[in-house]
Amino acid sequence: MTAPEEERRVQEAARRRARTRAFAKAEHVISAVLSDPAVQEARARVEAAEVELGLELCTRLQPFQDRYDQAVAEGDAARLTGGCASKHGRWGRICVLPSGHETSMEEPHWGRTSEGRPIAWVGSAPDDW
Repeated sequence: MTAPEEERRVQEAARRRARTRAFAKAEHVISAVLSDPAVQEARARVEAAEVELGLELCTRLQPFQDRYDQAVAEGDAARLTGGCASKHGRWGRICVLPSGHETSMEEPHWGRTSEGRPIAWVGSAPDDW
């Protein structure tokens, strides 16, 4: 192995180690923040409000859920791709409202949890969260 190749190998190893340490430190900090009782209490209040709002909107928005369920059952890709792109897959949420509902209908995202409970939420998350 030539000297430049050896130098590149050492630099790549140093970068991998630095990245691994940075991720470990970030996970430690995130874990500490999320375990804080005040943060847990705030999270519980937000989740309760999302479930309450989801139940309040259920009667009015259930037809959207029915159309979504039918599109899934029929494998209707055109109808599925025409809906809101907001999903919180990590939390088992998929918005079943039409694309642009936040402005045209002035509604929050709405759907059901993975347990089947109605839920409404504001904001979005990347698909890979």
